[in-house]
Amino acid sequence: MQIGEMADATGLSRDTLRFYEKRGLLRARRSANGYRDYPPEAVDWLRYIRLAQTLGFTLNEIEADLPLLAEPDAAAPQLRAALQRKLADIDQRISGLQMLRGELARRIGDNMQNCPLQPIPE
Repeated sequence: MQIGEMADATGLSRDTLRFYEKRGLLRARRSANGYRDYPPEAVDWLRYIRLAQTLGFTLNEIEADLPLLAEPDAAAPQLRAALQRKLADIDQRISGLQMLRGELARRIGDNMQNCPLQPIPE
């Protein structure tokens, strides 16, 4: 499958495909004329990458977990653990954002005459 066909099959741009290939997330053979030739299973790999990004994983995290996809059934417990770690990370970030929101609301509500960035007495 050439790069245009792969772009059409996945909805990704050619630049994105080249970027993933440069990072080692995607492999293509080169034909005699130098064109990229992607194997059909690359579509599934790209769907995995996009889904993982949608779930909040960075490309570095995805790169670390990609070898697990060679045998998806055997990798299921490891992938589930990665999802649990991501969920815990998101919960921690939400907690931090709630604390930040509370502080911002407090600064907005406290004594409107003073600069909201000055220290507020406890």
